[in-house]
Amino acid sequence: MSIDPNSQLFITYTLLHSCLDKKLMVILRDGRKLIGILRSFDQYANLVLQETIERIYVDQVYGDIPRGVFIVRGENVVLVGEIDQNKKSDLNLKEVSAVEAFNRQKIQNELRKAKEKVQCKVLYQLGFSVDHYHDDMF
Repeated sequence: MSIDPNSQLFITYTLLHSCLDKKLMVILRDGRKLIGILRSFDQYANLVLQETIERIYVDQVYGDIPRGVFIVRGENVVLVGEIDQNKKSDLNLKEVSAVEAFNRQKIQNELRKAKEKVQCKVLYQLGFSVDHYHDDMF
């Protein structure tokens, strides 16, 4: 059974069309999270976001980096979700400066890499071949 590419494009178009002029969260392949208003898109899911912020989540804090108008290439999109403006966020997250959130994220990434390095070494000693490509998370 094969999927008709035209029907796939129609489904993508229909879903994105319903999100025009709405606030969305877009998660990218590299793990970044963007929040902005969808202004335009094409058949490849390339997106144009306005009033975009990049949000960095670390533990129970987050920081926002203003990005303005942001063009996202469709092949980098992992997830698109509409943000409900009427619902109050019940997450217990504290807002901090973007610099502080970035520094916390950097420390967290360094700790994760050190842990993975130890795990890879142990797996290699046990005869496993370990290949990690963190530049392409999905």
